[in-house]
Amino acid sequence: MRLSFKLRWPMPFCLGLGLTLFSLPSLAEDAGTLYNTPYDVAQGERYFERQCSRCHGFDAKGNDETGAPDLTGRLNRASTDTGIFNIVRNGVPGTAMLPVDANLPDAQVWQVVAYIGSLRYDPSLVDLPGDADAGVAVFRGKGDCDSCHMVNGRGGRLGPDLSRVGENNRPEELLDALVDPHDDVAPRWWTLRITGADGVTREGFRMGEDSFSVRIMDNDTNLWHFPKNDIQDMERIEQSTMPSYDGTLSEGELDDLVAYLFTLRREDN
Repeated sequence: MRLSFKLRWPMPFCLGLGLTLFSLPSLAEDAGTLYNTPYDVAQGERYFERQCSRCHGFDAKGNDETGAPDLTGRLNRASTDTGIFNIVRNGVPGTAMLPVDANLPDAQVWQVVAYIGSLRYDPSLVDLPGDADAGVAVFRGKGDCDSCHMVNGRGGRLGPDLSRVGENNRPEELLDALVDPHDDVAPRWWTLRITGADGVTREGFRMGEDSFSVRIMDNDTNLWHFPKNDIQDMERIEQSTMPSYDGTLSEGELDDLVAYLFTLRREDN
């Protein structure tokens, strides 16, 4: 089953990121327009893969373990190309985001900005075959999605909060998650089966883990903390607890559900 969608207009090179910037020097404010060709995007991608993917991932989706943000949707610290340039050039004080090499030419930094910009597009220009209103009914009804997932404060806690899932996921990615949920499960949603010092085995989502301890949340949302030197046995299950909807929902219902999920994003003020 394939999801068919199209853009009503060519994807523009624009960044709808809308948040606060640090008081950093503004460098060559309009230079970004000089470095947004396909060649520049490709060069920016090459640099990103060499230097930035270690934290942000090759897909630029970020890393919950390191705190590196997803760069494919709205950014938390920049609202313009210049803002992104300044963050790449100067880093973010007090965080793991370090500045690039001081000898790196501005032109190459702008190419990185061009690549980051190429990762997003205007969602209003996407035509989807499904109906978002019908998708709400699937989400809360036949799909029973809200028993595990929360949207704007309503729903369960046994899966990721989906209140802004449409910001950082394209329609085809949403569909893939519905029909093949076991592909590339984030470590936060792995299941751990742990036998503690009391000999009791408990199972739950991996809420946190370091060199000395691990914490899980069970299906009743109880939190359990285990010092690692007290653990008798621990099994890591890296599959999702979410069922596949391939065959459970019709193609039309999947299209409707994707259309609804794609609308879930932060409201502009």
